[in-house]
Amino acid sequence: MSEALPSLQRPATRAARLSAIEQALATHVITSQSQLSKILLDEGIAVTQATLSRDLDEMHAVKTRLKDGTVAYTVGRGSAVADVEDVGERTEAQMARVLNGLVTSVAAARNLVVVHTPSGAAQYVASVIDRQPIDGVLGTIAGDDTVMVICADDGTAVSRSDWLLGLASK
Repeated sequence: MSEALPSLQRPATRAARLSAIEQALATHVITSQSQLSKILLDEGIAVTQATLSRDLDEMHAVKTRLKDGTVAYTVGRGSAVADVEDVGERTEAQMARVLNGLVTSVAAARNLVVVHTPSGAAQYVASVIDRQPIDGVLGTIAGDDTVMVICADDGTAVSRSDWLLGLASK
């Protein structure tokens, strides 16, 4: 019997709404505000079209033509032709560049991944991990030289540990 992933709960704040929008844009191809509104509603966030429009404007979200011809909202990718797979590969390459010089060891322990860094680098590494929508990763906690990555289950922790170690080794 498989365990259900813990559901992400968000407070009813503007910051939480913006975070949910950012995550939705990073993980879905969003072609309309009504589609985005439905995704947010599924997460328990009811938003008016006017508020959603202001939020997208504030986030500098623009409609971009993807390689397959679809016109979808993007953030921080400019107006160049983009492809969702290319964006994922670029994100992974950027993470690899950061993690390569800052991760000294990675280990899985139950549903946790423990990442060691040089003194003072843990919060930066945690921030890099937190900014990415990584399947099965619920969040991070950072100290001075240690990051704890909280995963949905033990298996995810093992796979994310291997993945992070691979990125740091590139």
